[in-house]
Amino acid sequence: MYQAAVRPDGTGTGAAIVEFTNVSGKACTVRGYPTVAGAGNGSPEKNRPLKVTTTGGASTVKVAAGGKAWTKLTFVQVQGEADGYCKSGATPASYPTLVVGVPGAGAHQVALTDGVIAECDDTVTVTALSAAKPS
Repeated sequence: MYQAAVRPDGTGTGAAIVEFTNVSGKACTVRGYPTVAGAGNGSPEKNRPLKVTTTGGASTVKVAAGGKAWTKLTFVQVQGEADGYCKSGATPASYPTLVVGVPGAGAHQVALTDGVIAECDDTVTVTALSAAKPS
């Protein structure tokens, strides 16, 4: 997972691209939208599910062996510097990793290549799984 080139204003991550690689040795298909939870520092019982809003239409994506599929996650941005704040008045949350569920392919723990996820309001907007890499 890495920070998206196109993301909202603010000081947190804002948006991230999650890249999935088919390691099964044979082609597979995926379709739909992932689920997302903030990972509870290695304790699955402490994972915090985020409210997911979907964007874009879902279609079946064929992923060749060794091929990739992507989704883009956009968060309610933390504002300000240092500890930051949420425009809504909520307390910002930060996660070193996320648990991203792929329909029909299980849940996967992912980390940013640079930093942690910082978000407000426990919500995330996700694009449908895609064969095209988002920006």
